[in-house]
Amino acid sequence: MEAMEMIKGRRSIRKYKTDKVEHSVLEEVVAAAAFAPTWKNTQTARYIAVESADVKGQIAEQCVGQHNADIINSAPMLIVVTGIQKRAGYERDGSFTTSKEDRWQNFDSGVCTQTLCLAAYEKGLGTVIMGIFGEDKVKEIVTVPEGQEVMALVAIGYPDEEPQAPKRKTVEDLLSYC
Repeated sequence: MEAMEMIKGRRSIRKYKTDKVEHSVLEEVVAAAAFAPTWKNTQTARYIAVESADVKGQIAEQCVGQHNADIINSAPMLIVVTGIQKRAGYERDGSFTTSKEDRWQNFDSGVCTQTLCLAAYEKGLGTVIMGIFGEDKVKEIVTVPEGQEVMALVAIGYPDEEPQAPKRKTVEDLLSYC
């Protein structure tokens, strides 16, 4: 699949078939996501694959609203994207490198998560990135390692829908020159 085809074709999928995501396929997706650029090549993104219906159910019931709960319960797998804290945007002495301070972690996580989603799409998988969740409760349910924070939840599986592309802004709206 060509890059432009992937960028233009990938959609947020909210309904999934029950087919399991094979570990070997997920491992290929994560291996591709490892190539996402990060602050000083810190590679702080980590991925926790949640397959257990019980654990997904706990997250759906205790950590998100009904809309995201329905998505999580529909998906055969949920990826909890975490980031190692205090690396992106920092110097070795612990000081901040830029005025963005620790917010650079969010940028890196976004780049890594989108790369994961594009790699999944290339493998025939659908994804949707969710950002509204109770972080502390998610951390507790999936036992996020110390020193990591939850950056996003990504439902993943074989799509059971083909959503149309929403209207996009024009280049004139998006681009300016100076």
